[in-house]
Amino acid sequence: MKILLMGDPNVGKSAIFSRLTGVNVMVSNYPGTTIELKKGKMKLDDRLVEVIDVPGTYTLEPASKAEEVAVRMLEVGDVVVNVIDATNLERNLYLTLQLLEQNIPVIVVLNFWDEIRHLGIQIDAKKLEAYLNVPVVPTVAVTAEGIKKLVSRLPEARAHANKYGEEARWSEIGKIIREVQKITPKKHTFLEKLEDLSVKPLTGIPITLSILALVFWLVRFIGENLIAYLFDPLFELYLSAVTGLSNVLGGGGIIHDVLVGTLIEGKIDFVQSMGLLTTGLYVPFAMVLPYVFAFYLVLGVLEDSGYLPRLATLVDAVLHKLGMHGLAIIPMLLGLGCNVPGALSTRILETKKQRFIAATLMAIVVPCMAQTSMVFALLGPYGIKGLGIYFVTLFIVWLALGFLLNKVLKGETPETFMEIPPYRIPYFGSLAKKLWMRIRSFLTEAIPFVLLGVLIVNVLYVLGIIDWISEATAPVIVGIWGLPKEAVASLIVGFLRKDVAVGMLLPLGLDMGQLIVASVVLTMYFPCVATFVVLFKELGAMDLIKSTAIMIVSALLVGGILNALL
Repeated sequence: MKILLMGDPNVGKSAIFSRLTGVNVMVSNYPGTTIELKKGKMKLDDRLVEVIDVPGTYTLEPASKAEEVAVRMLEVGDVVVNVIDATNLERNLYLTLQLLEQNIPVIVVLNFWDEIRHLGIQIDAKKLEAYLNVPVVPTVAVTAEGIKKLVSRLPEARAHANKYGEEARWSEIGKIIREVQKITPKKHTFLEKLEDLSVKPLTGIPITLSILALVFWLVRFIGENLIAYLFDPLFELYLSAVTGLSNVLGGGGIIHDVLVGTLIEGKIDFVQSMGLLTTGLYVPFAMVLPYVFAFYLVLGVLEDSGYLPRLATLVDAVLHKLGMHGLAIIPMLLGLGCNVPGALSTRILETKKQRFIAATLMAIVVPCMAQTSMVFALLGPYGIKGLGIYFVTLFIVWLALGFLLNKVLKGETPETFMEIPPYRIPYFGSLAKKLWMRIRSFLTEAIPFVLLGVLIVNVLYVLGIIDWISEATAPVIVGIWGLPKEAVASLIVGFLRKDVAVGMLLPLGLDMGQLIVASVVLTMYFPCVATFVVLFKELGAMDLIKSTAIMIVSALLVGGILNALL
């Protein structure tokens, strides 16, 4: 038996899903697409049934790939749990009436039942149930209120074959609203006042800057403390085991260099040794994972609190000048965590031009958190000057390149209507589950590529290939960018893992200017191979070739200009 959770975007489906399924969740793509579906199991009577969190949709007349998947899922579902935002009953009922026309058993959930009391809204759930002729259950997913009743009433879900037509639907909705809902005027709460302040430029920009500053402070604070008090001590304990293996292998040789790496002044260095069991494990776990954990935790709070749609509204005017809609800020923010979900999320943009510009800019100038953590390690000792030049350079390139692409590329940047939910306190269970899924995805993608990158570099060194490539690329690396020839190894590995590539700059003894140039070039010249594959799926072969050409030319120019200035 398959139970589909369906509803408009931002109605709390994920929180309901978390309450029903617990922690055993699987994320998979809908066949033939890159649209993700969350699936879990729950016990109903004495049997296990499958619960599927379907992408949010306002209507069964799809206008995007995600909405197309939502409609197709009706072909495989046995029961639909239609989750409604009780604070926006009139708008949500349109999808409800469409679902009732599909001849599939439906049960309606009135979520955010606690919020309607604060808003002065009264809904007669029993009368609504009588009108719809299907079970109606009020819930508060954050506190689990009503979830037990929802489970107990699932067997009561009923199917209809009503046929309204669009005009008849709205007429029926108006009739239902008049009979079941009453609104009593009340004063604005603090959160409602904050909602208004968040989207007005005069107050919204300072709020945004404050939130972004807080986000980066929290990410750095959490990441640094996890490294200092958890991961570094663990790797200190692990060091004795690796040292024992190094002694057994005689402190040198091909096998030693591949597994343990090169000894630095007779000792193992987890960052510089470049062994599979040293750098290959230390970089993803001890240097990158703490920051990735911190970023995704903070991002989850921003998503579930309802702030991101407001940020999109606030930056809409600026992003239109760069050929995108305000929603493009979401791929940029996701890209700061990992470029892969950032690239996938460009599909929320309506036109091919918008998607191309957003994906290209994200791949060129948005460093993932793994890379950013390594840049902090490299440039942090130079304080705000080193880090400031790096991030300001990327921001200037983002603005200039976006403006140029908007002028050169044909196509439109139409307005996209988006729902702005009220501010809400995030549900911890949903936050934790989303965090775990993202961390698990990072680990399964990161560690194989880190180990592969370290192995490839070792093999290339042994075969003398890196020395040959260094000589061949010297006119660019030394002449244009002002870097030593040895930096080519970092550029090669950058295609596999940007964080490892940045870490490989440490042993080269570069000064601040060279570190900034190298960090900027590594960010801009290519995304990692995982992002490259996703961009191929999202953009197609021809647009990916164009995007890649833009990356290479931009990296050459910006690296050369920085070298001349610094």
